[in-house]
Amino acid sequence: MNMSKRGRSGARSPGRSDAAQSKAGGAPARGQPGKVRIIGGRWRGTRLDVADAPGLRPTSDRVRETLFNWLQPMLSGARVLDLFAGSGALGLEALSRGAAGAVLVERDPALAAQLRALAARLPGGEAAQVVQADALAWLAQQPVAAGAAGEGGAGFDLAFVDPPFAAGLWDAVWPALSPRLAPAAWLYVEAPLAASLALPAPWLPHREGATREVRYALYRRAG
Repeated sequence: MNMSKRGRSGARSPGRSDAAQSKAGGAPARGQPGKVRIIGGRWRGTRLDVADAPGLRPTSDRVRETLFNWLQPMLSGARVLDLFAGSGALGLEALSRGAAGAVLVERDPALAAQLRALAARLPGGEAAQVVQADALAWLAQQPVAAGAAGEGGAGFDLAFVDPPFAAGLWDAVWPALSPRLAPAAWLYVEAPLAASLALPAPWLPHREGATREVRYALYRRAG
């Protein structure tokens, strides 16, 4: 999968060691932290801080509303992974709408601490496990999901992959992530508009959309 490594205008270009750092591009102006909100479910209306951090680019309310309309039938009881958590908007939205648990992986210590504090304030927020780690290093330490022999972990039912655009991490993520997902898992991906979202087999496209700067797509693993 050959995706563009172009971040949005004004974003810092992180290196590969920034694997789980905040998402690239579209950040609030320096000194002007912003907010996004949870748009559905039990935590609807909860405001999430968008920290004054280089490259932080949370998924917009409009895109999340579209995405979670697609996902709603499968969210109840789902095990979710938000691999490049940033503001936590994707993982927390999934929990708000009925997911059983979510692991939010964030490399930046301050952002991870902010996510932990927010989860502690939410009723039922213990369902969110915040991990401060590099995404690829963390994935390498996780158990492989159960295969035909029934060995291994349960695997995640849904994963969100929205890494820093400038880091070009998509091709490195797929081989590490796929073995940690359940056999019938769903996978959400964000990338620059010019990128070609063509995941390797056995991932099949389910829905896709775009904004002026971002292409986003939902995939299902072929059973």
